[in-house]
Amino acid sequence: MTAPAPFGPLQFQLVLLRRMADHQPGLVEEARLELSASLADMREANRHWQAMVRAPRGGRSKGALRRYRSVLGEPELTLPRKVGDLECEALLWPVPLWPDLRFEVMAAPGGAVWNEWLVRAPGTAGPELRTAADLRPWSCTVDEVARAFAPARPMEGSAPTRWALAITEPDSGRPFVAEFTWGLFQRLLPGRPG
Repeated sequence: MTAPAPFGPLQFQLVLLRRMADHQPGLVEEARLELSASLADMREANRHWQAMVRAPRGGRSKGALRRYRSVLGEPELTLPRKVGDLECEALLWPVPLWPDLRFEVMAAPGGAVWNEWLVRAPGTAGPELRTAADLRPWSCTVDEVARAFAPARPMEGSAPTRWALAITEPDSGRPFVAEFTWGLFQRLLPGRPG
């Protein structure tokens, strides 16, 4: 019996790409080739990741934080965060495909994972977002769009690791729905007024 292939940062990036392929197949294909990975590699990485997530204590428990550390190593940065009155930690890891971004895991006291997504690296400027035309796939994060188009209304995503924001273009008043996968902007859809 052969030993299982190691699962590390490269395979984790393939997992991120797998979920993004539904909305941005062209960008995912380019990124996959940049990583010198095959479609089979991407499917296997996703299969392996899903098995880890579904394992006992693999969900949002302390085991989830251990899973990220085992796959990505020690975080590049750990920052204190406050959610209401609760003191939390944000753990950030670099993601070579997106050098200006970090993969952030928000952990509650005790280590339970509350959120995991891509965010802008501290000290790195994001894009200037003034109109809907400024929203290009993979160019901005959930929090950047929420700030630029405040007040943005969070909406339920279409699948795990997906988020959506109802936004209104400031000058035109046109409504849109901005969709994100792993916190990274994927596409813009027409929204409903008011």
